[in-house]
Amino acid sequence: MSGERRPSVVDALLFHGSRNPPSALDNRPSLHLAVVACMDARLDLFSILGLGNGQVHVIRNAGGLVDDAALRSLAVSQRMLGTREVLILQHTECGLHGLDDHAFAEAIAADTGHVPEWRAGGFVDLEDSVRAQIRRARMAPELPHRDAIRGAIVDLTNGGVHEVVEDTPPR
Repeated sequence: MSGERRPSVVDALLFHGSRNPPSALDNRPSLHLAVVACMDARLDLFSILGLGNGQVHVIRNAGGLVDDAALRSLAVSQRMLGTREVLILQHTECGLHGLDDHAFAEAIAADTGHVPEWRAGGFVDLEDSVRAQIRRARMAPELPHRDAIRGAIVDLTNGGVHEVVEDTPPR
């Protein structure tokens, strides 16, 4: 048996995916909306927001942050694929809530000998974090549609979603 590779989770997913039928959906989301959300595996965005395939672009990363990669994706989404609105979605019980960016970077450096150039994006106040992400997106000159950017929090403890109102009006 030595030399034989045990099937992995990826093997099972690829096998399942090999039976996926082709899509007839347009690559332009029908609701003209892009959602920036956390990568947390508990967030079933389609179920939470009542969405179906083909309706929105979903951009996910740790914390649902509007970082450089998210801005890149939003620019492509708006400029090439017709989205006009953005929803930034963060959630309770996020792994970045309360994370000390400096300590995290130091731990990586201690393990690897390499200090990351990026920061994880830890935050203290969830609503303030959502507001900061809204501001960052609204200030991004590469986004032509900055007037319809909103944010919300998914409550994984009690259920529901509530909007976070940004304190600066759209430009």
